[in-house]
Formats: sequence, structure tokens, C-alpha cells
Amino acid sequence: MARILPAAPIPGPGFGIVGGAAVGWVRHRADGHAYTAESVPGADVAIIFGAQVYADGRPSPYLAARLDIGRRLLETGKVRALLLTGDHGSWSYDEPNAMRCYLMGQGVPSAKLAVDYAGFDTYQSCIRAKRIFGVDRAVVVTQDFSMPRTIALCRSAGIATVGVADENQPHNPVYWKCWLRDQLAATKAVAA
Repeated sequence: MARILPAAPIPGPGFGIVGGAAVGWVRHRADGHAYTAESVPGADVAIIFGAQVYADGRPSPYLAARLDIGRRLLETGKVRALLLTGDHGSWSYDEPNAMRCYLMGQGVPSAKLAVDYAGFDTYQSCIRAKRIFGVDRAVVVTQDFSMPRTIALCRSAGIATVGVADENQPHNPVYWKCWLRDQLAATKAVAA
């Protein structure tokens, strides 16, 4: 008689404790480092993290909001350049160039834009900003639900990091899906 075993362990109270501790560590590490675009301390560079790009090359609303914040930081003199980091793992999908084209279409000079084509996740983007682009101090720009994790990861990579979050997205099902994904990603962030 065959026994049927579960394919994967069923998460229990231990998973909740580990997940809660990870979220707590991320929030503690980021505490006091999030600002508005008007109040953020200046830095040489703002790191803009990639997000979905549509098939026609347009940035999704989340990504467009991040890019608009970056443009404002440049215009107000809070930063001198933008590092655009995102996924370009295939020729058919290119977040960094879509970001660059969007900003140039808004009047941002190409000389103010650096592009990282291998920003496949937040941690790798932070590590690459430090090791490849020589970033020591930065303003990071993302959505409010991922700001604590982004700040924590970049600070762990050795970058003195403050952040500006897009807080104007509607709290619809897409928002809550992204929020949940980010809470789960906190466990990965602690392991990084």
C-alpha cells in the first residue's frame, strides 16, 4: 500500500514567526530613512527601480510614477543623476531603455541618466549600484509598499540610503497583491 506524502511542507506557526521577524528587521533597518520628494536630503544619484513595461514600451503606472519622482528630484537639484536599474534579460523585454526613453521624452538630458541592464531584483540592483556604478550615497525611488525593503537592502549593500516613495497609487487589488508579495520578499531580503 502506497503512502501519499505532501509535496511540500505546509507552513505553520514557524513560518509566521520567521516572516514576521523578517518584516520587522526590514522595517527597523529602514526606519527614519524615508522622506517626501521635498524633504529628502540630497545625494549625487537617485536609483530608480524597474517595474512592468507594456509590450509597446510604455511604463506601467507604477513605473511611470517612479520615473516622475526621479525627474522631480533632478529638477529641484536634490540629485545630479538617475541610475535606472531593471530587467533586460531578453531582447523582447527591456525595462531600462523604456525608462530612459520615457525620461528623455519628459525633457531629461541623456547625460543625466545611467542605465543598469541587469537589475533583475532589488538586492542585485543595490549590489550593482555599489560595485559597478560606485554609488556610496543614494536616494532610492519605488512604491510605498516596497520602500522599507529597498532601503534595507541598499543599506546592507553599503550604500548610505534614503528613499522617496510613490504613495499616490490607488489601493486596488493590484496594489494589495504587490504589497503581499513585498511582505513575503522580506524573508529573502534578510537572507541576502
